[in-house]
Amino acid sequence: MMHSQKTELYQRLQDYSLDQPGVQFSFSQRLAQENCWSWAYTCRVIEEYKKFVFLAVIARHPVTPSDQVDQVWHLHLTYTRSYWQDFCPHVLQTPLHHDPTQGGVTEHGKFEDWYTRTLASYQKHFGQAPPQDIWPLPSERFGQELEFVRINLQRSWLLPKPLIIQYLKHYCLLFFGRQTQERCQRSITFFLP
Repeated sequence: MMHSQKTELYQRLQDYSLDQPGVQFSFSQRLAQENCWSWAYTCRVIEEYKKFVFLAVIARHPVTPSDQVDQVWHLHLTYTRSYWQDFCPHVLQTPLHHDPTQGGVTEHGKFEDWYTRTLASYQKHFGQAPPQDIWPLPSERFGQELEFVRINLQRSWLLPKPLIIQYLKHYCLLFFGRQTQERCQRSITFFLP
């Protein structure tokens, strides 16, 4: 791709808005709500999504997004008319398919390699390292960070493990005394990953 074509593509991406005018619940609002992100963080992740799709078109290798950027891509794909009838043909000027992992060690290694290459291409094309709060290191991106589930916060409480562990330790000490504190500690440790 020629330099002028890259510049034109990047400008089209910058001019493109994921939010449709005149709607009460915009793409950005939905993205923020579904991920419990602040408005400022949501806007930053959307900008990183635009950089990712730019790399997907111009890089001469497969690319893999961060989880945060992938959340934007997943949501964008659900806006099928926007994605397939406007974004791909008019902004990217090429189809951009999302091919998730098929699972297993080989796939894990493949996507980790693609992600590492994506980070290097980001550095090369944008002249700076990607923000780590959106683009974590590969060891974080493909480590425990993959343990996500959807939770309806209207029906369930969500408590961080450290808070629960602290509470359980205090509860054991308060109600059972120091003799059983060690036994409680072993029981608590059993439930940790």
